Amino acid sequence: HLFLYLWCLKTLKLERLKENATYSFVVAPNLTYFSIFQIKLAEFRGKMDFCPESLHYELLAEVGEGSFGKVYKAREVGEKQRLLAVKKLNFRWESEEAGIPPFMIREVALLRKVGYFNHPNIVKLLDASAVSIGSALDLTLVLEYIDQDLSTFLSKLVQLLPCWSQDVMQQLLQGLDFLHINLVLHRDLKPENILVSSRREIKIADFGLARIHTYNIALTPGVVTLWYRAPEVLLNSVYMSSVDIWSAGCIFAELFLLRPLFKGYTEVQQLQKIFE
Repeated sequence: HLFLYLWCLKTLKLERLKENATYSFVVAPNLTYFSIFQIKLAEFRGKMDFCPESLHYELLAEVGEGSFGKVYKAREVGEKQRLLAVKKLNFRWESEEAGIPPFMIREVALLRKVGYFNHPNIVKLLDASAVSIGSALDLTLVLEYIDQDLSTFLSKLVQLLPCWSQDVMQQLLQGLDFLHINLVLHRDLKPENILVSSRREIKIADFGLARIHTYNIALTPGVVTLWYRAPEVLLNSVYMSSVDIWSAGCIFAELFLLRPLFKGYTEVQQLQKIFE
């Protein structure tokens, strides 16, 4: 652990970032180096601590399915009666020592850390619990429930008013700025990962590919859905927070066009579309 801690300190020789970032809704201090170390330590060990499930809810309907499990719409039991999104993930390993996949550890750890600041444009993780029996692990994440994603919202429209397009982008960039100030790269921004509430509040979601960003660590090239992938990623070059800005720009254009700006089906074709 001492070796890993010293390694983290070495790789975190960053430019001094702002001590605080003031938004119209929230004051968001940086994640501390110790918080970043905790995330990296959990990822290194393949383990993290979970409390017993504290929220009580009833499942209402299945709303999605992925490689590792399903997502349900649920309602909290009790006084609040608020709607919840419940992710139930199932992992089965050949040995008990395999641990939780790093991407899952990153998602939970990052949502926990940024959740302390209660930013209005980041989806909130309300509870996380795990039950492990031998080599089987059942992981449950409870998040705030948002009505739909931006892709679904846009598919229902004939035209989006410019004033609302500007509001969407302002909220998206506020959330993105908050993440970057706190050294977090999302790395998979696309309309499907941006949630839109009934009050037209924008929430950035799905942190499975997110990473803590340091200048001395190589980041994997296979990130960001192809249509929103920056040229430096397509060219397998070094990249930083600019990849998220590129994705946000593609989304901004899509708000006006109501279709993807660069719709390639291979990396070469995607580059051709960009250069055209």
